[in-house]
Amino acid sequence: MATINFYLDTRVTGNDKPAPLKISIRHRNKATYVPTGVSLLPEQWDELARKVVNHPRKAAYNNIIAHRILDVESEVLRLSEQGVLSFMKMAELRAAIMQMLDPQAENDPSRLFINRFRRFAAGKDNARTREIYEATLSRIYAFDKHCEQLTFEEVDKAWLCRFEKFLASTSPSVNARAIHLRNIRAVFNDAIDDEITHAYPFRQYKIKRAATAKRSLSVEALRILFDYPVEEYQRKYLDMFKLSFYLIGINIVDLCKLKRVDGGRIEYIRSKTHRLYSIKVEPEALEIINRYKGKDWLLDPLDRYDNYKQYARRLNGALQSIGEVEIGKQGVKKIKPLYKKISTYWVRHTWATIAASLDIPKETIAAALGHGGNTVTDIYIDFDQRKVDEANRRVLDWVLYQKK
Repeated sequence: MATINFYLDTRVTGNDKPAPLKISIRHRNKATYVPTGVSLLPEQWDELARKVVNHPRKAAYNNIIAHRILDVESEVLRLSEQGVLSFMKMAELRAAIMQMLDPQAENDPSRLFINRFRRFAAGKDNARTREIYEATLSRIYAFDKHCEQLTFEEVDKAWLCRFEKFLASTSPSVNARAIHLRNIRAVFNDAIDDEITHAYPFRQYKIKRAATAKRSLSVEALRILFDYPVEEYQRKYLDMFKLSFYLIGINIVDLCKLKRVDGGRIEYIRSKTHRLYSIKVEPEALEIINRYKGKDWLLDPLDRYDNYKQYARRLNGALQSIGEVEIGKQGVKKIKPLYKKISTYWVRHTWATIAASLDIPKETIAAALGHGGNTVTDIYIDFDQRKVDEANRRVLDWVLYQKK
């Protein structure tokens, strides 16, 4: 016979916010959960007495949960008397109980995993983020041809293990696979918040991660790159790498879409985080800006390329081709790269690494990179922006003029 009890689910909300009170059903060493429609703080639930306490609506809530658990117990008893309970999977048991409690709910297509995934992905403001979720969706379709019928309960630990094995057959990168699995986890968390499901396989299934390869240059390596005798076509790409560094590691998408220098500063909303940045334009940066002025934008890359991605690929290719040129047999030119895997992603890491080597405080580095809180005031009002300006000047002086 199944064991039925109440469970205050603080896994997502923590102990400082109201958490959903659920009915837990344990059967054959497995569990499923049914919503009561009641949310409480931990101090408002007496687990031993199984009652709501210290809540202005405690009488009404206790009446609701008493009726709900009676309905669940009655349905479980009915299934047991019919002799089908012992043969049911937990997903089937929960579906039967939910059908009894709300006949319309289980027929709602928005409660299916894939439909919910699509809805969650479509709600992302950032186009690149939507693309990443769509990539995960395409991998799910490739893995499970019946995925459109999946319930959240069926996306369990065993399903995730099989999905990861499938991903490993096409992608050797542990971290690349982790992106898809984190996307699935985010959809689960969103569905739990809306009480669409109470299943959460990520309690048992842990997403693996591998240490990220170094993506920064030492100050000595950066000086070598900045002074390297590059070929003429590489000069403009190296200049843009320098400019990104001079502007505290600005991302290429944001660099390409800068509009103007205003009052000696550039201000922009970062595409990735939608946060406001304000960076002082030092003379070294202004010199490069003046050299590559654009028509519709501050700089000219988007005058020559359809989009920033095309330009970023060309820029990274040019950076990786900087190095010693060797002439082999039959006059074939071969390049020995200075830094084989360098890309524009290295700029922010390099700036932060060098700043830390100068003993610039961590909170200043975090503010410079836009880390920390979730509001503009966290950085640009509460934190003195002059500290960031001074930190950037110190970094540039050390790299370019070897003075701390």
